[in-house]
Amino acid sequence: MLQLKRIIETALYVKDLTAAKNFYYKTLHLEVMVESDVLVAFNVGGLNTLLLFRRGASLQTKYLSGGEIPPHDARGSIHVCFAIDTDDMPGWKQTLSDSGVAIEGRTEWPKGGSSIYFRDPDHNLIELLTPGCWPIY
Repeated sequence: MLQLKRIIETALYVKDLTAAKNFYYKTLHLEVMVESDVLVAFNVGGLNTLLLFRRGASLQTKYLSGGEIPPHDARGSIHVCFAIDTDDMPGWKQTLSDSGVAIEGRTEWPKGGSSIYFRDPDHNLIELLTPGCWPIY
């Protein structure tokens, strides 16, 4: 039986690519892997890639030497969740506070783990989750 292994990329679409890049780089400490006037790709824990696309910049098919990438884009408040270690939660709360980022929600999950929720500059909902909520983490 064929089986998907994991999510490799998650994409968010942002109005101001520079402001979004600064937020994810400076506040969330993500490493920039690739950067252009259309996108910024971040390394997330050495296992995943967060792509930030400038909203509206990928509405046409992109032709590359090896093939093509179909059009894509999104609007609205999108959600993405990042895994963190339980012991790091207080440090993340302090980092967000020091950066002027308001925590909008907190959850203690019935099966274990906890989450905090906040917004990026484009009002996407960002979650930091400790182990226990899902059987995979």
